[in-house]
Amino acid sequence: MDIKRSISANPALPPMRIGLLLYPGCMPAGLFAFADLAHAANRREGARLFEVFFVALQAGAVECAHGQALNAGATIQDAALDAILVPGFWAESQQQVSAELVASAQLIGVLAGLRKSVMLWSYCTGVCLLAATARLNGQRATVTWWLADAMRQRHPKVLWQSERTSIFNPRTATASGVNGHLPIAQALIEKHLSTEAYRDLTKLMVLPRPERTHHVFQAMNLIEQPDRLLRKLYALAEQIPATEATVQRLAQELNASERTLARKVSIATGLPVASYVRRIKLNQVSERLILTSATASSISAELGFSSDSSMRRMFKELTALTPNEYRQAFGRS
Repeated sequence: MDIKRSISANPALPPMRIGLLLYPGCMPAGLFAFADLAHAANRREGARLFEVFFVALQAGAVECAHGQALNAGATIQDAALDAILVPGFWAESQQQVSAELVASAQLIGVLAGLRKSVMLWSYCTGVCLLAATARLNGQRATVTWWLADAMRQRHPKVLWQSERTSIFNPRTATASGVNGHLPIAQALIEKHLSTEAYRDLTKLMVLPRPERTHHVFQAMNLIEQPDRLLRKLYALAEQIPATEATVQRLAQELNASERTLARKVSIATGLPVASYVRRIKLNQVSERLILTSATASSISAELGFSSDSSMRRMFKELTALTPNEYRQAFGRS
């Protein structure tokens, strides 16, 4: 994941300073959980890899959600931070989100004005605040499912991929849901320690696990790909139109021979490259059907299928369901 490559694993370096952002009405539970994971990682390593601080526009008490007041020890600008984690706020409608953005105009301006080296991570409705800073423009990002359509309209310069639960760029990270702090913490811990270390911590701390998807897509997760080339293939296949995702194009983009690509995909998945890539694109269809209200025809066009009828045919061959039946069975309402 890109966020991992932006963080040095050299234990001789000073600890990474991470600001846990407090603002009026924010939901701080994920901040506490993130701090616990950072502390657990430090304890396991026997070194101060991470330092976390509560920060805000002004130092002092901040009234968070449900009337809970927490103390910010420093301002955003004065804490000399390497990264800031932006939590979500309580909202049940688009109108409440819009009202929060208006109320948070000063905070958004300060975040937008930070030096580019400060990484900005957000989850749940906090992604709305990060998007408003324009720091996500031209980058891939995700957001909590019920906000997907509105965010596409509000911030069209962001490359929204709301079917993904977390997306990492060199200087930004976004994750959906109130537990969106978990994949962000996972990326940090796996980089500074190891994948095995994070697995140990999840078992020790009994962390929540992600929900299961339709059985034909259960293995279609970027983090589960065992080979680096397959990880790059997965990301590439998601980004290019379905009609352009040919074996020849993919091999060229990955600087690999078609034979090498075919062999690795076959060993890892048991599928030919074309079939595997088709499943990746159809997985994108399935997630959009679940997480957005977009029509099947608009999803087909957005993902670059040759025709709506072709997408529908392939989707039913794989899932035994039409897009409408799939949405009825798995969609969130």
